[in-house]
Amino acid sequence: MNTKHIVLIHGLFVNNTTWADWKAYFEAQGYTVHTPANPGHEGLPADLRSSMHPKLVQTGFTDLVDNIANLIDSLPEKPIVIGHSLAGLIVQKLVEMNKAVAGISIDGAPPKNVLAPWATVKAVWPVVNLFKGNSAFMGSKKWYHRHFFNNYSKAESDLLYEATAVPESRKIARDTLLSSFATVDFSKPHAPLLFIGGSKDTIFASSFTKKIAAQYKDSNSRVNYKHFEGRSHFIAGETGWEEVAAYVLSWIKSL
Repeated sequence: MNTKHIVLIHGLFVNNTTWADWKAYFEAQGYTVHTPANPGHEGLPADLRSSMHPKLVQTGFTDLVDNIANLIDSLPEKPIVIGHSLAGLIVQKLVEMNKAVAGISIDGAPPKNVLAPWATVKAVWPVVNLFKGNSAFMGSKKWYHRHFFNNYSKAESDLLYEATAVPESRKIARDTLLSSFATVDFSKPHAPLLFIGGSKDTIFASSFTKKIAAQYKDSNSRVNYKHFEGRSHFIAGETGWEEVAAYVLSWIKSL
């Protein structure tokens, strides 16, 4: 793999500040690392909670993909793209669009054409909730403890909430269920893909991540799956993230 550019893409409910350790890790390995904020997510989490970005509620899934695609088009070479949660689906779309030389989806969201299990529906319903109109979603500390920081005590979870939690666009989540753009063509040849799941993820179970990976049908295109025992949805930020990053690096070097 000759490219030296990596794009780290954040998911919902947090912003690009959560990639700080990964950016430093891969830069130490000689990569140029880009950590863009999704539209409406620019700034410090505490500031975004106190003063919501005016673009946030207008931001949809297509806007997120276009934002990263435009960044990629400005680079001297196609990058490796790594995305967490909803950004795992962004990775799938960018690979489908031939914008990346490889993609890594960490605890990734499903495309529209893969049916989510009931546990996922329950976890994300407060965000999708069609009765809430175009209001922003701001998860409670209890919601974050249940679905992001469940490997931590409540007190530790509350501190992580203060450091990382941001308001979110309901339109993004709804688009992944309603927009045809959120489908993935699983029959199309594609760049190498790695899917990573954590056994304690309460939003996207590791078995569901494995199911998404198994949808790809082109026998000449590489798709791998890696299970991490004891990891929550906050797998890229919680204690032991270095092991996950090191596995990603070894996979990249194997290409």
